[in-house]
Amino acid sequence: MRTLGWVVAVGAVLVVLASVTRTGKSAPLGVTLQGGGGTVTGSVKFVGRAPSNPELDMSEEPQCAAKYKTTPRDPIVVVNPNGTLANVFVYVKEGLPADAKYPVPTSSVVIDQSGCEYSPRVFGIMVSQPLEIRNSDPLMHNIKTLAKNNRPFNVSQPTAGMKLNRTFTAPEVMLRFECNVHGWMRAYAGVLPHPFFATTGMNGSFSIGGLPPGTYTIEAWHEKYGTQMVTVTVKDNETTSADLTYTAQ
Repeated sequence: MRTLGWVVAVGAVLVVLASVTRTGKSAPLGVTLQGGGGTVTGSVKFVGRAPSNPELDMSEEPQCAAKYKTTPRDPIVVVNPNGTLANVFVYVKEGLPADAKYPVPTSSVVIDQSGCEYSPRVFGIMVSQPLEIRNSDPLMHNIKTLAKNNRPFNVSQPTAGMKLNRTFTAPEVMLRFECNVHGWMRAYAGVLPHPFFATTGMNGSFSIGGLPPGTYTIEAWHEKYGTQMVTVTVKDNETTSADLTYTAQ
C-alpha cells in the first residue's frame, strides 16, 4: 500500500505541473510522497537589481506577437514581487541510496509551445516518464534537444494542435530544448532517476517531500546564475528549511 501511495502522489504532482503549463498559474512544484518521510522546504531569494531581459522581435510572426499586450521579453531572469527567483530547478543531488528504485509515473509531463515560447521554461521529469510536446501556435515549430546523456531529437510540428511523445533514458541536469525556427525559444528539463525535485514559481518557493531520514545535498540550478548547493539533514515526519540566495551579476 505504501508503494501505491507513492505512485498516486507522484502522479498528482505531475498533473499540477501540466495544469501550470496550461493555465499559466504558478505554484511550488514538488513531490510529496505519502507514508512518512521528511520534507525539505524553502525559497530561492534574489539580491540586487534584476537585469533587463532582452526584447523578443516577433515582427515576422504576427500570430505570436498578437498574444502579447506589450513587446515580449526573453524570460531569462524572472524576479518575483516578493524578491524571489522563478524558474529555478531544485533537486536532491546526493544522499539517496545508490540502489534505490522509484516508481515511474505513467502520466505525461507536458511542455507547450504557445506565443512562440516554451511553457514551462524549466521543469523536471523522471527517466522513462512520458513527455508530451504540444504546439498551440498556428505556425511551425521545430523542436530540438541538445542532449548529452540522452539521444538528441529534432522534429517539426507544422500546425496547431500537434502532439508528440518522447522519453529520456538517462539522468541529465539540465537538458536543453530549442526551436530551429525561432532562435529565442528555450526550455530546460531536469531528468532524474528519482522524484525528489521541484521548480520555483511565482512565489519562489519549493517543497520536496517523502525523503527517508538522512543527510542530503540539495542543488539549485538557474539558467543564468548557475548552481548552488546546500546540505540538509532530514528527520522522519519533520520539515527542514533550506533557503538559497542568488545575487545579481
